[in-house]
Amino acid sequence: MAVKKSVLTLLTGVGVLAAAACSSSPSGNGEAPGAERLTTTTAPGASQVDRVTWALPYGEPTTLDPAKIGDYSPQTVGANLCDTLTRMNADFSLSPGLAQKVAWADGRTLVLDLRSDVKFWDGSPMTPQDVVYSLERQRDPKTQALYGNYLAAVKSIKATGPHEVTLRTKGHDQTLPKALSTSFGAISKKTYTGKAGPAYGTANGGLMCTGPFKLGSWKSGTSITLERNDAYWDSKLKPKAKQVKFQFITNSNTLTSALLSGAVDGAYELPPSSATALAKSKSGAIHLGPSTQNVLLIPANAESPAADRKLLDALALVIDREALIKNVFGGDATTLKSLVPPLTWQGDPAADVFDTAYKALPDVPKPDENEAKKLVKEAGPLSRPLVAAIPAGDQRGLQALTFIQAAAKKIGVEITIKQLQPTEMSSLFYDPSVRKGLDFVLTFGYVAMPDPASYVAEMVNPRGLFNWTNYNNPDATRLLAKARAASDPAASAKAYGEAQALFTTTVPAAYLATTHERMFMNKRLSGAPTSFAYMGMPWAAHLGGATK
Repeated sequence: MAVKKSVLTLLTGVGVLAAAACSSSPSGNGEAPGAERLTTTTAPGASQVDRVTWALPYGEPTTLDPAKIGDYSPQTVGANLCDTLTRMNADFSLSPGLAQKVAWADGRTLVLDLRSDVKFWDGSPMTPQDVVYSLERQRDPKTQALYGNYLAAVKSIKATGPHEVTLRTKGHDQTLPKALSTSFGAISKKTYTGKAGPAYGTANGGLMCTGPFKLGSWKSGTSITLERNDAYWDSKLKPKAKQVKFQFITNSNTLTSALLSGAVDGAYELPPSSATALAKSKSGAIHLGPSTQNVLLIPANAESPAADRKLLDALALVIDREALIKNVFGGDATTLKSLVPPLTWQGDPAADVFDTAYKALPDVPKPDENEAKKLVKEAGPLSRPLVAAIPAGDQRGLQALTFIQAAAKKIGVEITIKQLQPTEMSSLFYDPSVRKGLDFVLTFGYVAMPDPASYVAEMVNPRGLFNWTNYNNPDATRLLAKARAASDPAASAKAYGEAQALFTTTVPAAYLATTHERMFMNKRLSGAPTSFAYMGMPWAAHLGGATK
């Protein structure tokens, strides 16, 4: 679900995303106002630069192993290190990556036609065996991979030619080729990864990939430095920056000061408080882009009273989303009607089918304190305050949760805010033991490929990675499986729409908003993409000096 940490991400195809958003208006149907302010990228970098310093507002990554990264910080860094089989572009479209072609030979055979000129950072060629290994290791429980479910329908993965890999499947799986543009499709060197073992992707174990930058140094608690890969295979994307240094800055005030002074050149996921202070900065500019991020309030476990949908509906009725968007997100967001933002499917051939189903969902509720109190009464009395978690130092999360806390108090629900350290917060999403003692988690999530069904499945299906409350709706599960297996885009979209109608009003979650991407960049630089697609593309390779 991708939450302030999370994995499942969504990236979608074509520039109709921004065009579709531009035609919308502010209303309770979850459409986006002010999209004319949104862009997908900045002017191309014009010159070489020796060094770029970039902030990670969500702190230090726990790993850079592509099989395990599912959060903002590691993906912001890792997308520049480990190339994927297909590549995400700033406008959310897909293009060839390490595989120059990905195609179904028949309903059960997916063929990857690999590039022949790709080399790892150590100069060795990328082989089909490296590709097979990188995909297969995600099935191994010892890897603790986040994306193994993408291989659920895959029977075998074999090298079938000098530059060819073939995946045999149980049936058509429309998710599989799309997933190759995410960290699931990133390729690591087989021998290096095997030798590093569990340490692969850490400060001690290192990495061996094919991206435009290679891992230079990792100073735990301070920074990660990337060095340019001068032998990069993609001649059209040779990095202009010799070095990119990522600093872990989770405090909003510290981040603001660093950006104002020029000590740090830029940051994605710029906190609203920093945006206010930087709005008139002479050192750089704030850029807004389209995004597939969602803000959700979800129960931490099945045993918590917060898992009661009546209580969640009560909170949904007392939270003024328009005020939340204005006061916490600075107006750079819109309301949300379900788990997945509509921009997710705007590049799909069946976008109109998705849109029709989304519009048929109940409108975002207007605040109704009296009705909310009735639902709280029906849910039963609470014996204690409910504990809600956010990452320490996350000013945006704290402001949002404080807003929710005040709203809940109006209907007799006490919420205590618990701030977790970044590493603990990251682990929370995948380790049930960390969630013990918690009732709510405020998540800032994202979808990472043009496939809403696979994202939703992780929260709706009984064994879903983010189904923490044992939610089970057999009909919704069946329809999501149907959407994934359908080869016809319209049939897939129809099945998803039917599932969406079932889970939207029953899954334990309060849908709060979908935020725009907000990025600050120093005026000496240009080239950085401004859309949320940066999470799945080698964005730093686009950076360069603003002038020649």
